[in-house]
Amino acid sequence: MAIAAGTQFDHYEIIAPLGAGGMGEVYRARDTRLDREVAIKVLPADFAKDADRLKRFEQEARATSALNHPNILTVHDFGLHESAPYLVAELLAGEELRAQLNAGALALKRAIDYAQQIAAGLSAAHEKGIVHRDLKPENLFVTHDGRVKILDFGLAKLKLPKQAVDSEASTQKQDKPMTDPGTVMGTVGYMSPEQVRGQEADHRADLFSFGVILCEMLSGQRTFTGDSAIEVMNAILKADPPDLSETNAKISPQLEKLVRRCLEKKPQRRFQSASDLGFALEALTTPSSSGANRTEAVQALDATTKRGGWRERLWMIATGVMALALLALGIAYFKRSTTDARAVRLTFTPPENLTYDNGAYDNVIVSPDGQKLAFTARSADGKRQLWVRPLDATEAQLLPDTEDAHNPFWSPDSRSLGFGARGKLKRIDLAGGRPQTLCDDFDLRGGAWNRAGVILFA
Repeated sequence: MAIAAGTQFDHYEIIAPLGAGGMGEVYRARDTRLDREVAIKVLPADFAKDADRLKRFEQEARATSALNHPNILTVHDFGLHESAPYLVAELLAGEELRAQLNAGALALKRAIDYAQQIAAGLSAAHEKGIVHRDLKPENLFVTHDGRVKILDFGLAKLKLPKQAVDSEASTQKQDKPMTDPGTVMGTVGYMSPEQVRGQEADHRADLFSFGVILCEMLSGQRTFTGDSAIEVMNAILKADPPDLSETNAKISPQLEKLVRRCLEKKPQRRFQSASDLGFALEALTTPSSSGANRTEAVQALDATTKRGGWRERLWMIATGVMALALLALGIAYFKRSTTDARAVRLTFTPPENLTYDNGAYDNVIVSPDGQKLAFTARSADGKRQLWVRPLDATEAQLLPDTEDAHNPFWSPDSRSLGFGARGKLKRIDLAGGRPQTLCDDFDLRGGAWNRAGVILFA
């Protein structure tokens, strides 16, 4: 039964209905305390008597309220009205992604932009131990300014951090899982193979659903089709979608490969995290004229490694890089402005309580813009980490999550650093955020980052 305009939910006043779905009815409302419009999702009283529906509704409130990300719907409040639970969320202006897909394929630039935003939202959820499990165009909302919001965590799976699980297990028995083994959860057409089989699904199931949506955005067609739900599920288990290049000639082989990797039938063959997926998408975007924040893996070197004999060819690559570097230095020297030339002398003293092993393990490098120093140093507890100090400041800034960092190198725009740590090649942006892993199982000896966004390393 629809709720009449003017009905009060605590300090929220119902204005008009917005829509309804399997997990509740949504209304436009006004927050009388803060004088703003909000969206209220109400689980009808009849549904509230269903223990499973009630628990899923409460789970959605808990899952969404635990997240604070621009690409995830913001939940403000949760309460009860005449025994009917409701949650209060931000009011969005725009349309579901489904509405845009009904008109056909999206422009390539827009599709990749949407994909990057979705990957960012998924990464934030997965880092909190939350798996959506029902990602589809109907649960993706595009605002008027082009912001993509992930909605409806009603089927989300919450996974406590290991420390929390250990502490709870020591004091009480864990609750019975909401989903019994063999239960199929999700929307036909967007489920992963493991969901179709009713198996345990982790965050990689969301990455499969992401691949289905990206494929649909690029092709304008459903990724897996059939005359019945059973046929669609069978296609998800056994069939591969048509090549994207058949419907869109602008699709690059690299983008096609990315989509195929998302749609691998086995979870272990997909991207292993949404952050890795986001980085791969970023690498596909066209570099700007300054090359800012655009990074691309060196595929030729990777291919040579797989074929074997790469060690014998590495000197050839290094020689070529050195020749290009000398050529660039020569051009810069003869084109330099005599009016800007100035000598700068600086004495570097590591911060107190840090040990600096000059040359042996630690290095100091100057940023390309000449404004910052980056260096590694060891604290009293033995941790070697990465630090940055502006030349016009006296204090150095510790970059988070950079334990065991070594051989750092600057991006050409001086906004990011590459470095090695624990057998991985990583990148960190000075503007904030955690390091991104670019390459696994590699002992970095040195790297260079050019203006096209390409990193060469050895």
